[in-house]
Amino acid sequence: MIDPPAARRPRRLPGVSTTGRQVVVFADPDGEAVDWSAAGITDVADSRDFTSGRVPAQALRQAGATVFARLGIAVVDAAPDQVSALRSARRPVLSVSPELVHRVLPEDPSAYVRGYRDGVTDLAGRLGSSGPGEGTAPPPPLFEDTPAATWGVQAVQATTSPFTGRGIRVAVLDTGLDLAHPDFAGRPVTAESFVTGVDSAQDGHGHGTHCTGTACGPRVPPAGPRYGVASEAEVFAGKVLSDEGSGDDGGILAGIDWAVANGCAVISMSLGADVAEAHPPYSAAGRRALQQGSLIVAAAGNNADRENGDPGFVGAPANSVEIMAVGALTSALTTAWFSARSLPTPGGEVDLAAPGVDVLSTWPMPTRYETISGTSMATPHVAGLAALWAEATGRRGLELWATLTQASRRLGEPSVDVGSGLALAPQEGAGTA
Repeated sequence: MIDPPAARRPRRLPGVSTTGRQVVVFADPDGEAVDWSAAGITDVADSRDFTSGRVPAQALRQAGATVFARLGIAVVDAAPDQVSALRSARRPVLSVSPELVHRVLPEDPSAYVRGYRDGVTDLAGRLGSSGPGEGTAPPPPLFEDTPAATWGVQAVQATTSPFTGRGIRVAVLDTGLDLAHPDFAGRPVTAESFVTGVDSAQDGHGHGTHCTGTACGPRVPPAGPRYGVASEAEVFAGKVLSDEGSGDDGGILAGIDWAVANGCAVISMSLGADVAEAHPPYSAAGRRALQQGSLIVAAAGNNADRENGDPGFVGAPANSVEIMAVGALTSALTTAWFSARSLPTPGGEVDLAAPGVDVLSTWPMPTRYETISGTSMATPHVAGLAALWAEATGRRGLELWATLTQASRRLGEPSVDVGSGLALAPQEGAGTA
């Protein structure tokens, strides 16, 4: 049994920022080329011009416009009058939006504060008096980490599933992956960076390595318990967030375009911007990815403070209709205090829930393993499960989405917090159902 470092808790995101560029969504991703000259733009990069569907970060930054052909989306470095000219160009424009900056969704290594809060709550429960926030002691855990498996992979029933994700490509778009991590030795890993000035997808943050481990970690790790869901899936690690944990729409969309081009059935994105309004580029990207057989799974967000009466809201990109939003659960299968609640708008709902509190997974060496919390940790559980269902049934896109929600375990928590419930792995015979 390993002794992981002190658990980390998520915190609310800082204010949303933009880059000054615009993201343009076209009505027809397969239509004729845009008349960029109408907007005074001559330097245009197109994802179809690059091998493996990857637009280098430097090309994205230097071009006046970068087109992600499979998504029908372009990132444009343009003034307002140029954008107006684009709207009137030959190819119909559905939307023009400012390019947002997104961030990883767990943070704050303040284990002391977290431990103090839990200790006070526990003491209040023992004395029969009211504790902070909820006013009652938390329910006992239904699942616990064991020497064989973490509580998360037990809860989603990955440990009893005969499926491993073999033959399925899973893209994790995040801060990258520790490419020399011993737990991924011998595994098929394709890694690319979409961060300006960074040629390697090596993870200097930790978040991406943690998420990749949860989604695709080995069935029998070299050390410690099993923590990964789809142990034989083919890993595509896209570094779309810097080692500081932030990245813009352009890099993220480039990662999605790359994942779709490479036939990834599942795209996991534990990142977000704390905005309640759906961001049009991700609605288009999610829809066009689904049409090409790629399901995007994203973190609902950590902007709730339920202990103080604030349920939060699902942020971008998870609040797009065409992207599956994942909420976080405790080991008692209750809603995590930080997990965002559904918005009363189309696409703003939480679709599924998964383990997201005190989750053990890989971390860049020499630390090797780390325990952190967030909807970021719940998301790769679902991504790994999607790979298992894709292997078991052969389903892709919307059919895979429907399968995940229909096969979930209903919980006593409100659907606005957990959607269809706890995502579960396929069991014996699922492929013939």
